[in-house]
Amino acid sequence: MKVPLPAVLPKLCLLLVLGCAFFTAPAQDAKKKPVVYPQKSLQALRVSEAPKIDGVLDEAVWQQAQIASNFIQNRPTPGPPEVHPTEVRILYDDEAIYVGALMHDVAQDSIFRQLGTRDDLGNTDFFGIFLDTYHDKINAFGFFTTPAGVQLDARYSSNGEDWSWNAVWESEARLQGTDWVAEFRIPYSAIRFGSKPDQVWGLNFMRNRQSTRQGYFWNHVDPAVDGFVNQYGTLTGLKSIQAPLRLSLTPYVSAVAQHYPYRKEGGSKTGYKSDLNIGGGMDVKYGISDAFTLDMTLIPDFSQVQSDNQVLNLSPFETQFNENRPFFMEGTELFNKGDFFYSRRIGGVPVNYLNASQEEENGYKVIDNPLETKMLNGTKISGRTQSGLGIGVFNAVVGRQYATLEDAEGNRFRKETQPLTNYNITVLDQSLKNNSYVTLVNTNVMRQGSTYDANLTGVLFRVANKENKYAIDGKGAMSQRYFSDSTDLGHTYEVRVGKVSGNFQYNFTHSVISDTYNPNDLGILFTNNTQEEELNLSYNVYQPFWKLLNLYTNVGAEYARRYEPDAFQNLVFYGNVNGTFKNFFSAGLQLNMQPVRTYDFFEPRVAGWYYLFPTNYDIGGFVSSDYRKKLAMDISGNYRPYSENNRHNISFSISPRYRVNDRLMFMYDYSMQNRVDDMGYADSFKDQLNGQPQQRVIFGLRDVNSVANTLSGSYIFSNRMSLTMRARHYWSKATYKRFYQLTIQGELLPDATYSENRDVNFNAFNVDMVYAWWFAPGSEVSVVWKNAILQQEDDVRPHYFDNVSHTLSSPQNNSFSIKVLYYLDYLTLQKRLRSKR
Repeated sequence: MKVPLPAVLPKLCLLLVLGCAFFTAPAQDAKKKPVVYPQKSLQALRVSEAPKIDGVLDEAVWQQAQIASNFIQNRPTPGPPEVHPTEVRILYDDEAIYVGALMHDVAQDSIFRQLGTRDDLGNTDFFGIFLDTYHDKINAFGFFTTPAGVQLDARYSSNGEDWSWNAVWESEARLQGTDWVAEFRIPYSAIRFGSKPDQVWGLNFMRNRQSTRQGYFWNHVDPAVDGFVNQYGTLTGLKSIQAPLRLSLTPYVSAVAQHYPYRKEGGSKTGYKSDLNIGGGMDVKYGISDAFTLDMTLIPDFSQVQSDNQVLNLSPFETQFNENRPFFMEGTELFNKGDFFYSRRIGGVPVNYLNASQEEENGYKVIDNPLETKMLNGTKISGRTQSGLGIGVFNAVVGRQYATLEDAEGNRFRKETQPLTNYNITVLDQSLKNNSYVTLVNTNVMRQGSTYDANLTGVLFRVANKENKYAIDGKGAMSQRYFSDSTDLGHTYEVRVGKVSGNFQYNFTHSVISDTYNPNDLGILFTNNTQEEELNLSYNVYQPFWKLLNLYTNVGAEYARRYEPDAFQNLVFYGNVNGTFKNFFSAGLQLNMQPVRTYDFFEPRVAGWYYLFPTNYDIGGFVSSDYRKKLAMDISGNYRPYSENNRHNISFSISPRYRVNDRLMFMYDYSMQNRVDDMGYADSFKDQLNGQPQQRVIFGLRDVNSVANTLSGSYIFSNRMSLTMRARHYWSKATYKRFYQLTIQGELLPDATYSENRDVNFNAFNVDMVYAWWFAPGSEVSVVWKNAILQQEDDVRPHYFDNVSHTLSSPQNNSFSIKVLYYLDYLTLQKRLRSKR
């Protein structure tokens, strides 16, 4: 099917006309002089006796404190004052900050209070406090609670919002007539601040009223202004507070029972083995100074981490998985700057992972070839000085890993696939005025023995004008790989300049990645050897108009060339429009277009070869319903035709969620993708032509179909106890119809001589069931059952339910684990000992 350029352009134009039509009327209002909201300030009151954290503000001292009120709406309509008042007071002593908040409402039925797991907002009201303790207007802490008493906390930085960060603090929430009350105790050990005798912190509060889906801030947060922490008010009155000795230990004990298949020696039958492992370890937090903290994990146990979403990967690039291990998720905002750190490298696939087919060619049979390495310990040191300099050091050690081989005589031996390895990251991040910064990052991997070492050094920066309206930012890095006889060097840089605030925004980006740049020993990069230019224009409407609450639009173009040798590679035009209607349904439409044949240098998998990628366009959209309803729905779809054979891609997903009550909820997700007449790499090898070796690259015309079904459910017993379940089945098949030989000019010629079976039938099934009980602050009991089945064959089963049945009857891994963590705080223990004397 041909896709001529004139046939595509009207679709893009229509999309842009619709976007322009939506915001033409409110654009006139945008020319009015904006309302100026003065920065607010609140004074904290020092107390000699701490209030009881019970959700009842009945101590007389609360009435003596200043009141923060007159909150301003941020969504869905930025600007109006709140109708139902919020009143917040702050107290402090030598140990903690105390927050008391009273949220007025019309009736208890108007206060949504769905129960959830920690850090899960769900369909509920909430109240939160934000503290910029160094007042650098970039970095902050956030603490939240819901009317059901569910705790949430987050870190804020130039990387955005990080909900994986957890602290140990106290909160209590309680209904009070038609209102609800939230009371916090945030110990100084949970935050970091400078040593000045008189402290001034950035401060903001937020209230979410879910019945109307209205969000309010105490100090106005304008969505048209770039940044978040830079829009806080101030907290004054903090005098003579000092960071305490911060020392906490979290020892754990665990028991893991596994039942897994193995290949019986000398036969093709599969048997089962069972193991029981009982172990323990410890996490340590120690305050090196008032600003810096040492985090250590000794003998970490990741057996209870959620299973990865395995997929059939036919691309030339590795599959990138989410990070689910707590140690690598919490407090890593410094280390993630610049996207130089991909934590799954640590404890991931061994660097010298064996290729089974190559070993067979050498006369060896691979008996055991572990896919993961084991981390022995990890250490993080992080903090920020009073002058705004953030310092972070991350270090992890991974032990040796071995594969088991068998020779022709049946003798078995081990071969090292991962040497003892040290991973290290060092970050220096200096906060500057006007929401700006400069950052230095170094990553280093050192391996024992002859395996190569690696190093990367990068710099990031952002400079904005005083009004934070225009900014220039960028990054650059150099990668090094040290072999015994040589060193590979590579570099990359990126510069972006533009208007970052206001209704109309734009930016231009220039980026270069050299052909030898390789950060993948501790980072992840899919494509190098490219230089790109991108222009992006956007117009956003933040105030309600017509039937919409807001509207976001953007158009842009990307132009890419090879870095070495300099040659055209890719050209893309794109446009997006999405918004939320006044009934809180959200919808969006996007269109991408590649109007000329482009050059794919990666799919052939052979250096110097390329595939002439056909012209195509991609149109898609989504609809999301109101999450306040018991039944809510997310739907998305996508269609992408190519000017090659009958090639086209169709994808669709639907995700309904049903809230039975405030404790029980289910969510189902169905997604499918059909790639009809897809063209892709099948094989490559050296062939003989006139006595000379000739490189042959084989492409296949194939149909690739994928279906994923995921069912999730949760029952929340209380704000400290929950039972969650997640079951996922994924099936993908690739059926090859014809084969082609790729020419050195990137064209495809029919190849009737190639007859290998390249069909693939892939199934993955996982169940994760977790019972969690937070029986004390920072202390938890968790019981986890995990079931995993992974199967790949060259015999395609065409029917879905046949695959489900066959998968469930296949060999499977089962694990059942119990883990107990207990949080021990030095100051708390010291108090208890003193009280007993």
